Amino acid sequence: MKKSGLLILASLLLVTGIFAQHTIVVTNSTDMDRKGEMVEVSLSALKVSFQTKSYVLKNKQNKEVAYQLVFNGNKKPETLIFQADVKGKSTSIYSLTVGKPSVVKPKTFARFVPERKDDFAWENEIAAYRMYGPALANENPSNGVDFWAKSTDKLVVDQRYKDDIYNEISYHIDHGQGLDFYKVGHTLGCGGIAPYANGKLWVGDHFSSYKVIEVGSLRTIFKLGYDSVKVGNTIYKEELTITVTAGSMMNKGIVKLTGPAQNMELAAGIYLHDEKGALKQNIANGTTAYAEDAFSDAKVPSGRNYVGIYIPVKANKAFKEGEHALVTGAYKVGDSFTYYFGGGWSKWLYPTDNDWFKALAEFSAATKNPLKVSVK
Repeated sequence: MKKSGLLILASLLLVTGIFAQHTIVVTNSTDMDRKGEMVEVSLSALKVSFQTKSYVLKNKQNKEVAYQLVFNGNKKPETLIFQADVKGKSTSIYSLTVGKPSVVKPKTFARFVPERKDDFAWENEIAAYRMYGPALANENPSNGVDFWAKSTDKLVVDQRYKDDIYNEISYHIDHGQGLDFYKVGHTLGCGGIAPYANGKLWVGDHFSSYKVIEVGSLRTIFKLGYDSVKVGNTIYKEELTITVTAGSMMNKGIVKLTGPAQNMELAAGIYLHDEKGALKQNIANGTTAYAEDAFSDAKVPSGRNYVGIYIPVKANKAFKEGEHALVTGAYKVGDSFTYYFGGGWSKWLYPTDNDWFKALAEFSAATKNPLKVSVK
């Protein structure tokens, strides 16, 4: 090949390489360091097609970063999400280039569990949860959230059900990776939500239906339906969409009630059990955090159990009522209402009460000031 031909070929390869790389800039406008925080990029902004090519995402240190394509229930992916590390008042640069990405370790999961009386269970690497289904109706279940403590970043839900149901290995005992020590009863448990009207909290019953929208390595989305939500003598239908995200101490819940209009608030709640724990409510940022001693079914001390809720809109009230700590927000029937809830454990990631309280305050601040993403 002549020298001129080689130069042309080299130029073409260089140009191809330049246009094959897409630069993603993540900016942190706060003073807080943001570590492992999920960001998302519209594929229309990236102007790439994952249906014809595969891509590798890398940080500025040229280290590969795991990502997930999110479909949001559609046939084609809409966004790309990944966990970003950005120091306070700074930016981080990521590049997307054509190539074969490594297999991503799953960090989120959810499924309907018919073999355990219609539970619906989900998890990330911080904690696991479940809500109760129709087969449990005779036991007076609520629409509250159950919390399972974890001391591993591995997915544990399937194995715990398998061991408990088929191998007689109870998940109410810690076998080295955490346990279920939380009690819900007919309450909101670990951050359930219910209408608050006529001076009363209207705790609901089990879900009636479910729909898995997406199960991904970094984000999982599902929907629970409630056919008979009672508020006085009026019956409503409720749709609760829950998003569990890798690295997040909180689940995102979006609630929508349909039915006759009436004055009400929605109340996110924490079951206070014996009320001997430490409660910290902050009406200014819409958070309530609770810390209490945890015990296995055999009354074996199991560290400290943590629960938190956060309402991003202006909260109306934060208060204790009966066996609950509540945060309420104004609600109009037919609208969507967003809130966050979650739990933690002193034997995994949050050694002290103050660690949990601080983490929830930082989560609130981060949610109010999301990382900004741009594409170059």
